[in-house]
Formats: sequence, C-alpha cells, structure tokens
Amino acid sequence: MSFFKFSPILSFFVLFFCFFGLCCANDELGSDDTFTVSSFSYPETTLRPFDLRYIRVDLPQWFSAVSIALNSDVHLDVERVERIPESALPIICFRDGSPPLPDALNTSLKDSAISGISGLDVEQCFPMQKNITMKLTNEQISPGVWYIGLFNGIGATRTQSKMIVRGSSYSFSANVSVEACTNSIMWGQFCNSTIHSLSCTASNAQNASNATASKPMMGSIMYCRNSLDSLCVQEGVPNLYSLDIMNVAEELTITAASVRFNATPSNNTPGASDVNLMCYVRHGAIPSASLHDYSSNLNKAPLVIRSPLIGRWYISILPVNLTTKLGGTPESDLRVCYVLESQVLECPYGKAGPNCTTEIYILQTVLRSGSFPFESYYLPVGGEVSSNSANFPLELLLSNSSYIGELDDIWTYFLLDIPRGAAGGNIHVRLSSDVKISYEVYARFGGLPSIDSWDYYYANKTRRSDQSMFFILYDSSDDKVDFYIIYAREGTWGFGLRHLNTGITTSNGQTVMSLSLERCPKRCSFHGSCKFSFDASGLTSYSFCSCDRDHGGFDCSIEIVTHQGHIRQSIFLIASNAVALLPAYWALRQKAFAEWILFTSSGISSGLYHACDVGTWCALGYNVLQFMDFWLSFMAVISTFVYLATIDEVYKRAIHTAVAILTALMAYTQATRSSNIVLVIVIGALGLLIGWLIEISTKYRSLSFSIGFSLNFSNSWQTIKRWSCNLVKTLLRRFRWYFALAGFLALAMAAMSWTLETSETYWFWHSVWHITIYISSFFFLCSKVNIVNSENQLAANGNYELTRQDSFPRSN
Repeated sequence: MSFFKFSPILSFFVLFFCFFGLCCANDELGSDDTFTVSSFSYPETTLRPFDLRYIRVDLPQWFSAVSIALNSDVHLDVERVERIPESALPIICFRDGSPPLPDALNTSLKDSAISGISGLDVEQCFPMQKNITMKLTNEQISPGVWYIGLFNGIGATRTQSKMIVRGSSYSFSANVSVEACTNSIMWGQFCNSTIHSLSCTASNAQNASNATASKPMMGSIMYCRNSLDSLCVQEGVPNLYSLDIMNVAEELTITAASVRFNATPSNNTPGASDVNLMCYVRHGAIPSASLHDYSSNLNKAPLVIRSPLIGRWYISILPVNLTTKLGGTPESDLRVCYVLESQVLECPYGKAGPNCTTEIYILQTVLRSGSFPFESYYLPVGGEVSSNSANFPLELLLSNSSYIGELDDIWTYFLLDIPRGAAGGNIHVRLSSDVKISYEVYARFGGLPSIDSWDYYYANKTRRSDQSMFFILYDSSDDKVDFYIIYAREGTWGFGLRHLNTGITTSNGQTVMSLSLERCPKRCSFHGSCKFSFDASGLTSYSFCSCDRDHGGFDCSIEIVTHQGHIRQSIFLIASNAVALLPAYWALRQKAFAEWILFTSSGISSGLYHACDVGTWCALGYNVLQFMDFWLSFMAVISTFVYLATIDEVYKRAIHTAVAILTALMAYTQATRSSNIVLVIVIGALGLLIGWLIEISTKYRSLSFSIGFSLNFSNSWQTIKRWSCNLVKTLLRRFRWYFALAGFLALAMAAMSWTLETSETYWFWHSVWHITIYISSFFFLCSKVNIVNSENQLAANGNYELTRQDSFPRSN
C-alpha cells in the first residue's frame, strides 16, 4: 500500500528526469556538427624485412577531417635516422591519389610524421615511430583517395630476390576515422563555415554575342551565380563558394558584379569600386590567402582559369585593406556587397583548345584477356579494335592547322579513364615513326594539358619531367619515345600532342602511338617477374616486381650483382659443399654407413639447392631443394653427436628416427631463422647425452652401488669419488681431445658465420658455413676412439687380477 501512496511523487520525479534528459540530448544533438562517415580498424600486422603494406582512405567531398592513429613496436630515434641504412629503415609514406613509392624518393628523412607533414599534394615519407596520431582537416588535404604506405626497408635491394632474408621485423596496428559535417553546406574543421553553392544554367554559345565574337567555335557556356541576388562580406571574414565542373572545359571565368557598400560611409571616402575584393580559388579544398591555386582582385579584372580541372572548385571572396580605404576609421557595420558570377566555356563534342579548333578524342578501354587485373590499352572511339595491338596511327587524327594562326602551337588531345581500384597500375606511352618525331607529349590528371599546365611531359632528351619520381623514360631517340607514368591516379587523364615543325612535310612518314595501362614497368626489365597484391582494404590492386638475384629497383633495372660477381658467388656456394667429402670418407672408412649416406646426400642436396638458388640449374622444385638442404644439414650435424656415443644400432636407429622428425619440422617451418643453429646443437648434445646414458645403463651396471646403503659416510664418499675418477678416465680414453677441440673451434666458426649472414653477404658467409660445419663434423668423427677393444682389454685385465689373486696358495 505504501508504494501506491508515493506513486504520484515517483511519477513526478520520473517525468522531471525524462524531461531533463531530453533537453540534454537535444543540446548535445544541436552542438554535434559532425558525424562519422567511416571508421576502419586494421589488426596487428607484422612486416618482415623488405615487406610493405598499403592502406587506402576514401575522403568524400563533404568530409571535414580524418583521424589517423598508428601504433607499432618500433623504437627509433628520429635524430639517429641517418645512421641507419635505408634497407633496414622502417618508414611511413603518404600520397594523394595513388600508392606511394619511396624507392625513387630523393629526400631526407629527418622530420617526424606528426610535425613534418605539410599536406598531401606530393608524396611525403617519414621514419616510422612507436605512436603516430594526427588529425588532418579539409583545409590541409583535398577530398578523394589517398594512401598510407608502411615499409620495412627501402632502396634498390627491396625487390631483389634474396637467398636468405634476415633482419628486424616490426608490427603495427591502425585506426582511421573519417568525419563529415552534419549540414552539407557547412565546411571547415569545426563545420563553422558556410559554403554557398553556385547554381548553373547551360546556354548555347552561339546565342551569346560576346562569346561568339571572341570564341567563334564555342559549343556552350555554363552561367553560374549565387542563388541570392547579392552577398555582403566584412573585412577578415570571407565568403565561401563551391562550383562543380563535370566535363572537360576550356575556360573558367569568375567576375564580381554590382560591387557596392551595404551602407553609405560616414565620412567622405572613395567608392566601392576602389576596394580590393580579393578572390582566392583552389581545386578540391578551401583556399586561403596563403594557400590557393589562383587569385585575383575582382574589382580590377575577372579571374580567368584556362583548362580548369574536372571536379569541385572552391572560391573565397575577401575584402583587403578595407579600413585603409576608409581613411583608417574602421566601421564594424560597413560591408562590401557584390554578385558573384562565373562562366564555364565548353567546346563542341570532339573539339578543344583555344577557339575550340583542336581535335580531342575519347579513348575506349580494351581489356587484355588472360592478363593481370585492370591491364588494358586504349584506342579512339569508333576506330578498329584489335586484340593483338594497342597501336593506332596519328596522321589521320591530328588537328588541322588551318584554324590556327600560330603554327607553333597546334595540339591534339586524347582522354582516357583509369578505373577505380587500378591506381597501382602504370600508364605506358609510346610513339614510333619512320622519320623524326615532331611531337611533344604532355599529360595532366583531371584536365587538358598545356605548355604552362601539366603533370608530366616529354619534349626531347634534355626537356622532360626529370624532377618527377613517377615519370620513367626508357627509350628516347629521333624516331621513338617510350615512357611510363608510375602508379597513375584513378580518374580522367588528358594527353596532349604539341605539333612541332608543322611547315615541314612528313607525308612519307607514319607515326604510331600507343597508350596502355600495364602492371609492371617494362615487364620488370626482363630481370624478374611481375606480381600483384591488394591494399589492406582490398579495394586497390597494385603491382610490383620480384627481381632476380642480380637486379633490384622497383622495375628491376638496377644491376646489384655483376655477371662476374654472379659467377663468383655461384662457384663459392656450390663448390664449398665439396668439403662434405671429408666426413663422408671417414664415416665410410669406419663402416658407419648411416653417417656416410647422410654426409654424402647432404653435400649433394646443398650443391643442387644452391645451383638452383643462383639460377644455374634446378634439378627439382625450389622448395623441395631448399627443404632437403636444410633438413639433411640439420641431420648431419645431429648425427655427428650421436655417432660419438658407443651404443647398439637399435638405439641409434631410434634416436635417428626421432631426430629426423624434429629436424623435418624445423626445415619445413622457418628453416632460415638464426635460432635453428642453437636448436640443432642442443638436440645433438641431447642425443649424445641420451646415448651415453644408454651406454652407462647397459655396460656399467656393475658399477652401481650396493643394494644395502652403508651407514658409514666415509665409505660412501670414497665410492662416489672412485666412480667419478673412473668416469673421467673413461672419457679421456674415449676421445682424441685435440681433434675434439678442433671440432668445437670449427663449430663455433660455423655458428658465427650463420649469424653474420645478411642479404648482401650471404654468398660469402654461407660458403664459410658449408666449409666449417663439414670440417667440424670431420674433426668430431676423428676424435672418437675405437673403444671396443680397449674395454675388452680392461675387462680381461680385471679378470686376470682377480684370477691371480685367487691363485695364491692358501694356508690351511
């Protein structure tokens, strides 16, 4: 009954707390201006020496910030980075649009990733740290796709096929979160800036008298302006606008009309036409006075951008020195009002360039059958498609020079598309002719290139994109041009051919062009095999070269080992196994047939494995030969220890069987790790100890203590002392200790050479390993004394003494 009595009071409190909670929730929702677009957590991943991983991050147009948190077990002092060789240096790289490739990067790695990053317009690499936490806003980086690359060692030897890979590994885990503004018209890190979208209407350029007078061949004009009649802006507080360009355009013009003050100034000051109305424009990101692509004072002249890139453009309007213009007396309510207008000039289909007199061709993608992912070549739409050739003639496609007043500036354009997920491919450009080539090649991502605006270009042998790490020229002559754009960004690419020497007739010559998307540059220079993998998200396929023993670099074009060096290394690695004849000969002489077979087969399998490893000849599969080499080597070492124990063949077979199983597992799982040499020695010593225990238990039972324990401590101590002395004497008689010491010395040298093996010096130290390990086995085999006769003799002497003692005459 008491519960029902207090129910009104409880109801009141419940309603109060619900109302209070709802208000708090509404306050939180009102203050939360961002939401999480995507969040990825990458589990702990281990990077072995020379391994790499890519992480793809997609940033939508409306994102506000991206947060990155990387944790690793790297303990690296940034100040001592220069002392660490590049082949052992863990680094992290960032690149906008396609995977980074630090092997061709020629910059100093001194700064940390947190303090040194300055945007992602170009590739930037930093030493890997234990913890990297950063937040990049849309004011620092552009929307789109960008990549994080983690590398455990860089340089030419990263892609070299190695006989052995040893070095430090490190693990990392990552969390990437992308945030966006709740309101799509808001922008900035804190979503506190309003973006005004310019609305556009299309119009036929032929109906515009001004356009037809200057651009007689113009196809259409996109008129864009703010939805409001006019906007007013205060000094120091810019107005922001966005404009989307969907197709290839020739020109973007931005003007400010009806510039005025929102109120009449109190003093006699110049008019609004004298105010510096600055316009800052940037592609893909918010511009500022210090960071922008183009700028102009719209009160003086319109801003004209030739060949604007496809995508979203951001415009910032900001009055400058307004207070100075008003005579140094700031008026807080005084603002500059204007109407922002823009025009996007587009050419008719198939035309481009000034006056729309240049030919432009859309290239269709032709996939290669049975090849790597995304491998394709490009041919003009409507042309004959052949599955065997990517070449197409140029003479029939070139722009007509009759429209151009200046013969030195004739262009022909081609557009192609790199599909989503193919950023790990390479664009291959080739030109070949029967006569001297009279064209310059320019490439630009997202728009048409020009003499002043390009990403990559080739003019001649001395004028080309040498400063770019992603432009690789392989062949250049008067009649041939062959270059690659490495890891091309996904999206639209524009290629322009600039005609030279157009006054010279070339009717007798024919120029052929080829544009293709390939996986590995120049097929790894015919010194390796092309492979592909995917980034951590599985959305991007990237290719890489696995080079042979003598070459390296991302395209296997760098010779690391000369031909003479290759022969020298092959001789050392193969011929050093001939030392196995020493222990095999001694085992055969002692009629130890099991050891003879082991040492002989070990030397032969090691020679065959290294002959295949250096590329001379492969008798069996590489993995089979590698397994046999390591397994028989481990067995040979351990059987040497077991041979030193004098036990019956029944026990030896049992020990050899157990050892064979253990060593087979070791050889099959991580055979090349350095700890294996310690495990082999430990197993061998354990086998020797077991053999001795078996020998003692079978041959020296008579040396056991009496059944009854003596209560006299002195007698027991004398018995233990006498037994120990007999054991030491037996060991001294059992071995030739000068051979045993030489065997231990050679074994120590073998262990040292094993630990000194690196990717660069493997051929030398592993050859030393072959020599020292077989010599140590030979010395150990020689150190064993044939103790059978010796022990029989001891037994006979003992019986003789006992008989002699019994032969003394006894007194009655």
